Amino acid sequence: MKIVSLIQDENLSFKVSQQLPLKATQQLDLYFSIPDDMGINAITLPEDTYFYSSLKSHLAYFSQEVHLPLVRSRFISQTKGEESDYRSNLNLFSYQFRLALDNDLKQSLQEQDIDAFYQGASELLEQTQNLLKKLRRYTPPDQKLSSYFENVDNYLSWYTEQSFLNLLANSPKSSEQTSIRDKIFDLCRSESKYREDNNYNSQITLDDPNRITNKMRLLQRLSEFGVVFKKETSNLNNHLKRLVRGTVTAVIMGFMMAIVLNSRTIYTEVTLLLILFLGLLYGLREVFRDDLMRIIWRWIEKGRPKWLHIFHDSLSKVKMAQQTIWLEYINEKDLPEKVDGLLQKRRQQNKQSAQLLHFRCETKITAKNFKPGFEEVQNQLFFNMTPFVRFLKKGEGRLFSFEGNKVSNQGVERRYQMNLVLVQKNMKKEEFYQRYKITINRSKIVNIETMESEQNFDE
Repeated sequence: MKIVSLIQDENLSFKVSQQLPLKATQQLDLYFSIPDDMGINAITLPEDTYFYSSLKSHLAYFSQEVHLPLVRSRFISQTKGEESDYRSNLNLFSYQFRLALDNDLKQSLQEQDIDAFYQGASELLEQTQNLLKKLRRYTPPDQKLSSYFENVDNYLSWYTEQSFLNLLANSPKSSEQTSIRDKIFDLCRSESKYREDNNYNSQITLDDPNRITNKMRLLQRLSEFGVVFKKETSNLNNHLKRLVRGTVTAVIMGFMMAIVLNSRTIYTEVTLLLILFLGLLYGLREVFRDDLMRIIWRWIEKGRPKWLHIFHDSLSKVKMAQQTIWLEYINEKDLPEKVDGLLQKRRQQNKQSAQLLHFRCETKITAKNFKPGFEEVQNQLFFNMTPFVRFLKKGEGRLFSFEGNKVSNQGVERRYQMNLVLVQKNMKKEEFYQRYKITINRSKIVNIETMESEQNFDE
């Protein structure tokens, strides 16, 4: 059984990733312990608001071949198969190429030895050039297919250039490795000229960094068609909530009518006092109706799933998977014993009062088979923490120090610390527990530290 991974995604977001084979069922639980001084609760950040604004689910085909030498370069010939087959294979190659390039570049940047770094960069450069040549060897003459090819070719050319420029920008300086740096610059120049010769982008777009970046994001989404599954989301409790609202309104109105009818025995005529009395009753109804509705509804929906994601293959429209989502604030007594035990292992000074937010995702693969060459799909959950920092205090403190008779000071930022316990459960009800410590400030996630874990099944 493969253990789920949790890593930082962008400045204020992190992602949870897992690979799922055919007919798999997987349950993930995340328990957030949010300090009270962050100002997060059911009123300031309702579950529905966070779900629709900051929680994203992404399901796509996945291959273990996440290194450039292993990327499949097989394409369906433009003289064989259907149009959708060509586009599907082309997009699969593009998606896998991008993931592999990202993975290899990340590994290269982690290399500390200068000679090993540039040796790896040289091999990566050669592998990338070979794959791009294989891609362009099968340029389709058919106008319907050539538009798909041009989109992918344009995007991969630009993405390759940007990736290697990023590698150069973060590479260690060495006068002995000038030749390799020059080769990388040559690749970037040749890709830029290649796009220019093919008139892939207008000069107006090239002159505006925002326009060219947004265009490439669009091309990336187009190239993911048929690889990343199309998602449809439905709220599981809409009809129930309408029923509860109608019932509460009917009960309150019935109570109000009973009081009004009984008041006829006291007020035999329409008087100013009767009008004031009725106005007071209806005012009280408006004041307490929403509060009563909220209390009753939170009691009814407690522990119930709230949303359902249905994933379809973009090309075949076949249902591939479904996800059931829970998201709610809970009390400490509702924590599972093992989760509570992990949270209690914190140091005494870190055991401050906190709000507990529980997220659960149950994923079930319903597809009968995958595309040839793929045995798994990857489920990724993205958690944006921007709403969590909205109420954090601004500004920096000052730390004073002295040396002899001289006093100095330096700025220090205000940081907050959340605890997160991840629970993974498979079809055999085997469980894996992992606690994370997330340090955050107003602008970014400073650090995600892996703490204690408890494993009950084999990796």
